[in-house]
Amino acid sequence: MKLARFFLTGIFFGIVLTKAEAVSWYRIYEMFHFQSFHMYGIIGTALFTGIVGLQIIKKYKVKDYNGLPINIIEKERGFWRYIIGGSLFGLGWALVGCCPGPIFILLGTGTYAIAVVLIGALLGTYIYGLLKDKLPH
Repeated sequence: MKLARFFLTGIFFGIVLTKAEAVSWYRIYEMFHFQSFHMYGIIGTALFTGIVGLQIIKKYKVKDYNGLPINIIEKERGFWRYIIGGSLFGLGWALVGCCPGPIFILLGTGTYAIAVVLIGALLGTYIYGLLKDKLPH
């Protein structure tokens, strides 16, 4: 019951993304063809919200739901890992027509073919876990 608020927040977030057409294959297709600002607006809003949220957490030393301090670990600067990782992420997103976040939303809406994408995402995560020590970071 303690985590019910997070479950309900996730359901609300899924409804919002569905109504905003952020899980629409056609909207993603438009974005990758630079035909519409719709998805760029959503991504830009999420980026802005994330930046502001992190600054608030850092400035006011916000605690998590257990009352423990939230520690944000600074990442080391890098260029190639972001270029390579971002390209692989974007390529997968473009090929599938779905960002990893909406996979569960699409399952919830009855798009069961997306289960193949979920299995691929889990398999890719597993393979990364096996290879991460051998990859440049």
